[in-house]
Amino acid sequence: MMEIWGPIRRLGIIAAAATLGACGGGGDSNSDGGIVTPPTTNVPRCTSVTPLVTTDAGAIRFKTESQYSVGQSSAIIASLSNRDSQDLTFRWQQLEGPSIELVSQNSPVLTLEPPAAGNYRFRLQITGTNTNVTGDISINADSSIGGLLNIRQDHQAVEGNDVSLRIGQQAGLSASNINWCIAEGPEVTLDISDPFRPLFTAPSVAQDTLIRLRASASINGTSITDEAFVLTTAAPAISSSYFDTPLARTHAYNPASPYARALTSCVYSNQLKESCTINQLPLIGQVSDNLDVDTILDRVLVSHDWMGDNFAAFLQQMDPNSDFARLLQSVTAVVISYDVRPSFYWVVTGAIYLDPNDLWLTPMQRDTINEAPDYRSSFGNELNFIMPWRYVKNNQYASQGFPITTRAKRTLAQINPDLASLLYHELAHANDFFPRSVHASLTGPRLLDDYSRRNANKSLISDQVSRSYPLTSTEMTGLAGVSFLGAKATATQKAYQPSDVSTFFSSDIANDFYSYSSTREDTAMLFEEAMMSYRYQILRDVAVTNAPEVITADTIIVNWGQRSRIGADDLVNRAALVIDGMLPELDGITLLTSLPEPIQMTQGQSWRQTLGMSANTAIAKGQQSTAGSGDSVTEPELRFSGDRHRHPQQ
Repeated sequence: MMEIWGPIRRLGIIAAAATLGACGGGGDSNSDGGIVTPPTTNVPRCTSVTPLVTTDAGAIRFKTESQYSVGQSSAIIASLSNRDSQDLTFRWQQLEGPSIELVSQNSPVLTLEPPAAGNYRFRLQITGTNTNVTGDISINADSSIGGLLNIRQDHQAVEGNDVSLRIGQQAGLSASNINWCIAEGPEVTLDISDPFRPLFTAPSVAQDTLIRLRASASINGTSITDEAFVLTTAAPAISSSYFDTPLARTHAYNPASPYARALTSCVYSNQLKESCTINQLPLIGQVSDNLDVDTILDRVLVSHDWMGDNFAAFLQQMDPNSDFARLLQSVTAVVISYDVRPSFYWVVTGAIYLDPNDLWLTPMQRDTINEAPDYRSSFGNELNFIMPWRYVKNNQYASQGFPITTRAKRTLAQINPDLASLLYHELAHANDFFPRSVHASLTGPRLLDDYSRRNANKSLISDQVSRSYPLTSTEMTGLAGVSFLGAKATATQKAYQPSDVSTFFSSDIANDFYSYSSTREDTAMLFEEAMMSYRYQILRDVAVTNAPEVITADTIIVNWGQRSRIGADDLVNRAALVIDGMLPELDGITLLTSLPEPIQMTQGQSWRQTLGMSANTAIAKGQQSTAGSGDSVTEPELRFSGDRHRHPQQ
């Protein structure tokens, strides 16, 4: 059994929550768990280096590049003499020049891309214990094309953090013969399995140290270069038994929040030695049942301010029924950091942790998010089936795909399907553990104490669901152990064909394969799908397919599948129990019976072919169809059951 108070461990670069049923949950691993070690390359030293320009402005020392060009990703690096950046607060603002999107205004490294030629001036304020200094720095950007190579994004990283960079190309030209070298700083070892996206771990340093990497490439026979800057910062020794791998620097989104200090020490800290009490950081709903967004934002911790800005805009503009405002009453905090992946809820802190990939709206915001992949092996590779899923509306994907290689912008409406479904799921965990109905009776002194009492009494909503409407397929439970928890597949499990799995799954009362990973996930999946269908008329597809060597929407063939499985009669009572417990403002039975009936997929069709089911078959019970034609969308990546909520091996 997983221990709910186990440490947050990183497998590859993934911060995973150790909790019963929380997404990404798991415990310590006593083996390598099938972790794949990426190929790495020792990076040589560059043969020549142009020194950075040093400018002192009072107590602040600025380092600038020798040249800035329009559209080129660049940086300004700031420091105080004889003092590292740890425990200091940085705040940049632009004073002169064409407006620049600042996505790292809280960092000692200011990232910028000048939109036009001219002079730019910035002001930096650095504050801390016995420190409050201000300095200005000016740069000039020219309109010359300095090169067609553009490395994004310069930034600060704590020693031990995982670092990703990406080469962007201008004018659609293709670079070849890409080579990397170290222009400044300590030795690093790069994973360049994708030479356009080098990965490395920030080395241990005794003091804040600049790493300067140079990439060279050939475009149309011409050799070009660009450089990237990663300020590797020293950090205190890790003393937390909970967060025992290096974490990104975060700060309270609202620095004036009465909970600002508690947020930084209680929910995402390498110095957290024991969970905080509910007096230090209560659930939002324990303090007030006010659904005011500002009250929620007082509990937001971010690595970059844009994450809090976009989350605030989402709550203000995309939550007309106050679902998320109500569900957020059952958390202590919302952590949004560039190194969180996948999203999860953790009962030890009472917080939800959100992957900002569901929140970015501009290319530069996206650039700040760490790209390093999950190096855990693909559990279940030896099985002969896969179970894809997708959200659809009007026979089209509900969300758009935005390849990382494009410099695309998104709107709040475009991120709404993915972010809403994620929030419904993660907040279902928080409301399963501590629904609003029990807030007044929580006695602590820590949430863990209340959880232990509730768990012992089997009084969680998920306990009630599994007691009254249990899943019965032992085969699916066993297969979930292989696919999501890393159990070794038996010979019998390896022999199962898609037709076998279709029989196991379709005759039971789960709405997704991931539901079998734990009773907590079963409850969260019911809530997520029901609310997406009810609020947005967005339906969830789930299927059992083959597992070909090359997996695409065209090569995986449906053996069995349904759209809107949550609308099945034998799922109504169990899903209604969940809704009544989490959002009692809604009547669960009435809500569930208003949802569309399940639509059966055609056996033998590809996953892509089953997307275009006839809209007039998706009729809510007792109602006429009002489905119309939706906007065409770029096809998103294939999704597979549990892929947003991975469990590390126990």
